[in-house]
Amino acid sequence: MLALRGQATPYFMFDGNAKEALEFYQSVFGGEVFELKTFVEAGYQMPPGAKDRLIHGRFKKDDLFIMVSDCFPGSAVVVGSNISLALNFESEEEIQSIYNALSEKGAVYMELQDTFWGAKYAKVKDPYGVIWDLNYQKA
Repeated sequence: MLALRGQATPYFMFDGNAKEALEFYQSVFGGEVFELKTFVEAGYQMPPGAKDRLIHGRFKKDDLFIMVSDCFPGSAVVVGSNISLALNFESEEEIQSIYNALSEKGAVYMELQDTFWGAKYAKVKDPYGVIWDLNYQKA
């Protein structure tokens, strides 16, 4: 039986204005912006003018929880297709099984791999156009 951690979380992708969007959501809903991390802080080399792009940020107000990121410079963000659903798994076996099933007839945006935040992670678009962020946070 599959044991997910919590609900699916909306994950918004932006083109350089993720932090600005988080600040806007905070001004609208109240709540807290936290865990902001730039690509540079995560160890990526970025061109001039892109050093403040976020690789990850979170917003929470009561039961409302979203995550955001900026795309890599030069990547396209298509408004309307810039939202994915993030799932957190209880085991490496579960994430591997779901990754295999979703990617079999879908498109892999990021292979299942170990990450700098201590998780196993993948990003997959299923055959119906839904984008999934799969995450297993290792102990």
